[in-house]
Amino acid sequence: MDKCVITIARQYGSGGRTVGEMLAKDLGIHYYDKELMKLASDDSGINEALFVKADEKVKSTLLFRAARNAYNGELIPPESDDFVSNDNLFNYQAKIIKQLAEEESCVIIGRCADYILKDYENVFSVFVHAPRDFCIEQASKKHSMTTREIEKFIIKTDKRRADYYKYHTGREWTDARNYDLCLDSSKLGFERCVEEIKAYMCVRFGER
Repeated sequence: MDKCVITIARQYGSGGRTVGEMLAKDLGIHYYDKELMKLASDDSGINEALFVKADEKVKSTLLFRAARNAYNGELIPPESDDFVSNDNLFNYQAKIIKQLAEEESCVIIGRCADYILKDYENVFSVFVHAPRDFCIEQASKKHSMTTREIEKFIIKTDKRRADYYKYHTGREWTDARNYDLCLDSSKLGFERCVEEIKAYMCVRFGER
């Protein structure tokens, strides 16, 4: 297979982003995270600041609509009052994610990419997780907060990501059945996580 795409969902502090960056560098392919918002902004003409504001967030009051609101690929036209709604911001990011999967090999972080690309044969999905203590230890290297503050931040961030995933997919974010591969970064370490993903790629796609 000429092109393959690895999607990585991650608990905050698990190092999923680091694993993704290391993997992309090792394979010599592009890594997409927040760049997706700029690409979606350029494609839609919608101000990038709106994408940033809505990034991996959803109002808790909307969660009851999750099952009915699962992404279906439709874009809301510019003449609609909902053109700059959070739903349509997600739709444009999804459009970009699909285009990338069709055009190149790459690593895509978060943003329900595993669900958006679930029907693509050249895609496999990874979930990186770790125990709370490990996530706190990793997060403390980036934030000047007390351990309790970091723990609360992690809980809030993971809940936000889970709500976002539930709203746009109708699925549970931490359900292992949503992914091809689940990795505990605290046990494997980041380098071993990269090697495990590469080994899976060889099994799934053959030598590149």
